[in-house]
Amino acid sequence: MAVLGKGSAHGACSLLHAAALGYGASIALNLPITVRLLDRPSKREVTDSDSLLDTVLDVWLEATHPLPESYEKDELHWGVNSKIPIKQGLKSSAATSIAALRALCDATETQLEPADLVALSARAQLNAGVSLTGSIDDAWACATKGWKLIDVQAPIAEGVLLTGEGPKSDDWTILLVLRGEREQQPVLEDFAPHLRPYQQALNALQDGNELVAITWNGRGTVAALRDIQGRKMSNDSFMNSARSAGISGSGPALVVIVPRHETPTIERLKKWYTTHYKDIEIIETSFLSDETDDELE
Repeated sequence: MAVLGKGSAHGACSLLHAAALGYGASIALNLPITVRLLDRPSKREVTDSDSLLDTVLDVWLEATHPLPESYEKDELHWGVNSKIPIKQGLKSSAATSIAALRALCDATETQLEPADLVALSARAQLNAGVSLTGSIDDAWACATKGWKLIDVQAPIAEGVLLTGEGPKSDDWTILLVLRGEREQQPVLEDFAPHLRPYQQALNALQDGNELVAITWNGRGTVAALRDIQGRKMSNDSFMNSARSAGISGSGPALVVIVPRHETPTIERLKKWYTTHYKDIEIIETSFLSDETDDELE
């Protein structure tokens, strides 16, 4: 089995859900993914129920980019090694598409600007039916460190309104509380009655306060999705001294942020959730800020 090309990316969590105001932002997390383009099927099973990887290849060809020399489309296969929980709102689809596009670039010696990668990622996610908006902000966050506030209606190369380095990785611990896959997909109309918390999240981003944005965005999302348990679990985190907490994306994962040096608080939160809620999983990670050492990835 030959590796024709390899690409990497990382997961992210939401600062501002793009479905609410037409502005979106996500922030990079230390949840790495590597995608390999292969000449034979991978020995490790590839989970891709939405056929996103095949869709990535389709949009690559639609953009008239080349295939590896002497290979046809049906002779290409994928291998994926990912630490990103799928279907949790942690941007696994955006990260997979970015990493797969980078693998194609590597295999064909194609040079693409970051905005071009994001554009292809957005098209692939829309075509695969895994995103309401194209997840442009998510793709930026999965391709780069820190965060970008995006106008999703603007041309991608011109749609970046604000950028931020993000909180320092060494200062904060992030607990990802996974609750299984969401029971139903939201629609755009679900967000319209709940614009106020999203406006608060936008204001926080404009002030450079990402942790406040995560909390306000989460409040809007639990209201839009009528996620009673998510609201309760977010409140639990503050009762146990978390600094920020909110549902990421359209959920159901809860992102809880605690100062890294507060080990008793971190352990108390872990015990609280595992004691009070069934069938959850907790992953501990960190931000990928612009100052983060590349070795973390």
